[in-house]
Amino acid sequence: MSNNKTMQKSDQTKTILPPAMLGMLGGGQLGRFFVIAAHEMGYLVTVLDPDQNSPAGKIADVHLCAAYDDAEALKTLAKTCAAITTEFENVPAESLAQLAKTVPVRPAAASVAIAQHRVSEKNFLKDAGLPVAPFAVIRDAVDLPADDSELYPAILKVARFGYDGKGQARVANLQEAQTAYAQFDHEECVLEKMLKLDYEVSVVLARDFKGNVVTFPTAENSHLNGILDMTIVPARGKDAINHQAQKLAIMVAEKLEYVGVIGVEFFVCEGELLVNEIAPRPHNSGHYTLDACVTNQFEQQVRAMTGLPLGSSRQHSPAVMVNLLGDIWPNPKNHPDWNIALEAPQLKMHLYGKQEARPGRKMGHFTVINTSRDEAIKLALQVRSDLRIGD
Repeated sequence: MSNNKTMQKSDQTKTILPPAMLGMLGGGQLGRFFVIAAHEMGYLVTVLDPDQNSPAGKIADVHLCAAYDDAEALKTLAKTCAAITTEFENVPAESLAQLAKTVPVRPAAASVAIAQHRVSEKNFLKDAGLPVAPFAVIRDAVDLPADDSELYPAILKVARFGYDGKGQARVANLQEAQTAYAQFDHEECVLEKMLKLDYEVSVVLARDFKGNVVTFPTAENSHLNGILDMTIVPARGKDAINHQAQKLAIMVAEKLEYVGVIGVEFFVCEGELLVNEIAPRPHNSGHYTLDACVTNQFEQQVRAMTGLPLGSSRQHSPAVMVNLLGDIWPNPKNHPDWNIALEAPQLKMHLYGKQEARPGRKMGHFTVINTSRDEAIKLALQVRSDLRIGD
């Protein structure tokens, strides 16, 4: 028994070198960038995703086109991959736990399980002593507070499978909360006090299994219809806020005993930081790292999962990232006129190779880099306007 334990421990801490096969659960754009980073470092990649046209699956060495809980597909991953990770939090934590019995899985199933359930996430943050907005757990209609509650106005959020503004409703009183709760089929929810925001920021960091942490600069984010629209890095807020956000993000990772890349979103309210959400994966607000940092967030993901030393997160250029949603496509099959963007020499375009555009679907992004943050913002806003984003 002791020999088996020793073997498992050594397997979890050894460095995995190329050309080893790495496994990725999820085939979206985050997985696609992971595949690119892994290939550039000499690794092979197997992607498990049920979509035969998934952006990551199309460029992976192996694409297992199956459900995330498919027993045979999970067996194949466990047999052929030296380590496994995930690109989004709604992959079944049970699948990660099953894989972890025989192969290193980073991040661990327990970390993902906390982040994929809003009640678990809020309770974890509160119990860890991290600042969060006032909230109540709603497991039944009787849990909805009366009209005189200080929680109103509030946002009702389903506990599972809510992202990019989905599964959320603003409510001003008990009646509106009851209506929204019924529309959510009485699923478990979190009712969170709606606060007046100064602005929003996020921190993306990487942590290895030895506990070493490397943080990227604090990013300033703005949203459109609940979806990230634009990220400015470095954030324009006070240095004290930016430094504190990084300290709190590190605390989140350490409390989770997290291994991998994680994004932590914050509200800034009256000059104070509140943790909003945890994303146990590379984060949309970290896409600028592809063009503006020594090591991008996807290479850090590869490094953390394989036991390599984490790379430098130094930002060499101020940057502004703008999301490209399916709303600006003339129709599902025709692209916008990219001349508007591609004629700008300081703009880097990234399209995700998705088959069909839909409103609200992330189809790509562009990043403007410049020696001046203000000039980067000016150009990004101009291209954003020319592409009719937000019209």
